[in-house]
Amino acid sequence: MVSVNRRGFLTAGALATPLLAGGSGIAQATTEAVAPAADQLAAQEWRKLAGRRLGVLSNPTGVLANLDHIVDSMVAAGVRPVAAFGPEHGFRGSAQAGGSEGDYTDPRTGIPVYDAYGASAESLAGMITKAGVDTVVFDIADVGARFYTYIWSLYTAMAAAAQVGASFVVLDRPNPVGGRAFGPMLDPAFASGVGLKPIVQQHGMTAGELARFFAGEFLPPAKLDLEVVRVRGWRRDTFFAQTGLKWTPPSPNMPTPDTALVYPGLCLFEGTVFSEGRGTTRPFEIIGAPGVDWRWREALTALRLPGVEFRETYFVPTFSKFVNQTCGGVQLTVTDPRSFDAIRTAVAMLVTAKQVYPGLFGWRPDLAIDKLSGSDRLRKMIDAGARVDEIVGSWQAELAGFVARRQPYLLYW
Repeated sequence: MVSVNRRGFLTAGALATPLLAGGSGIAQATTEAVAPAADQLAAQEWRKLAGRRLGVLSNPTGVLANLDHIVDSMVAAGVRPVAAFGPEHGFRGSAQAGGSEGDYTDPRTGIPVYDAYGASAESLAGMITKAGVDTVVFDIADVGARFYTYIWSLYTAMAAAAQVGASFVVLDRPNPVGGRAFGPMLDPAFASGVGLKPIVQQHGMTAGELARFFAGEFLPPAKLDLEVVRVRGWRRDTFFAQTGLKWTPPSPNMPTPDTALVYPGLCLFEGTVFSEGRGTTRPFEIIGAPGVDWRWREALTALRLPGVEFRETYFVPTFSKFVNQTCGGVQLTVTDPRSFDAIRTAVAMLVTAKQVYPGLFGWRPDLAIDKLSGSDRLRKMIDAGARVDEIVGSWQAELAGFVARRQPYLLYW
């Protein structure tokens, strides 16, 4: 494998494994079926990873086309990991938002599972050392948003691997919301568990591309052995519904690919007093609060936002905000994912909610909105009465800078 550090990263074209294309490292247009990296290695009975002391950072999305989990498949093939690591929601995915499963022995395989959610690089390095891991394997489906914590589990695990000299292998999967980037950059002063490093809100990268970006931009000069096993057949203009793959919910409140399309923007409502739809069958697609009525839908429809329609709706959450209370609000339907901008749509919804319901709408007292949006700019501009175009325009320069900065790390057209 090739050792990669920040100074030498861009000249390390040999990062690509035998399953990666040579040359520029950017995939050519293809009509072949989309095949995640895990399926490619499983078809080879995991021989590429044989003989290593594997620690697998994964969750229920680490599945093959036949829906077997990769760890179960590895064990069946005789390539037995020495440890598994669970992110938010846990290795087997039983925990709700903000939770994990703790340390335990996996009853199916007998493999020790370590709780990696919220772990620092130092504590995770200790887990890797304790388990005797020499190669960390990452296989988790992301949904393309800065505040989805799996990408920060990826970053932390990479930093931990670099500390202890372990190799790192990313089994790549498609970004379900495509390869375009949108939204504001994180201000490092607002770094948190939902955004550790400055990337934009909808980064438009796969986990493998992010791993390359993290290695080249944020990790210390110490060498990290990094391999990205690429997805076969995926393009940047492809959304999940076009891949032919089966959807496995990456977290309890991400039930469908439709949820993923809106999440990079509509998760901002977690930072408000309005319900983001947790406790309904359509989280992040249904937004509202007690006292909201038909006027919000009318105001939003009048904006003629591209790629989305709004339906007046009423709902009673079963958990989270407004449990057992009747809420009014809107349900979003994405009609054209190519023209839909989840973040612009969310900004329009925040602005109109404040305009139509000044006595109802507000921010959570802990100002979680600042961590979600990456700074206090969004909150302050909305409070000052800024228009949607002004707010969206305020981050266009930094977005363009990020798009240029990420270019050398991309693997797919």
